[in-house]
Amino acid sequence: MSTVFLVVVLALVWAGISGSFSGVNLLLGGLVGGVAVLVLREAFSSPKALRRIRRVISLAALFLYELVVSAVRVAIVVLRPDLSNAVRPAIIAVPLTVKSDAEITLLANMITLTPGTLSVDVAADKSVLYVHALSMTTKDAMIADIANGFEKKIHEVFE
Repeated sequence: MSTVFLVVVLALVWAGISGSFSGVNLLLGGLVGGVAVLVLREAFSSPKALRRIRRVISLAALFLYELVVSAVRVAIVVLRPDLSNAVRPAIIAVPLTVKSDAEITLLANMITLTPGTLSVDVAADKSVLYVHALSMTTKDAMIADIANGFEKKIHEVFE
């Protein structure tokens, strides 16, 4: 019963994303959802997979939280009448504990998608990520925020 429910939900998601709730499109979404459920059923039934799903959800929640907080901070900086005191741009070298290309790419993209920060470059030996910040209070605090936030969660997902 839960498999049928999941296929129906996936069909509705398919129709919502494609923008058409026609019968043919719902059937196509059900077919794609059914194939996905059959292919991925074994992968998602193990305890290890469930742990990984929880970790991915935790990373996504952290990203959404940081996205909102950063957007508010940037809005406050932009709305200040005296930008010279509010904007303290800097490029800092963030030492990396994540090592694979996928982990580094995900970290760099999450930093870039967060308002007020931008990933600039990665060292050739993949030990450092260079990040531009719109307004930085202290270098150590920013490095700690990245290391204890995104980097830690990404490392947990890829364990």
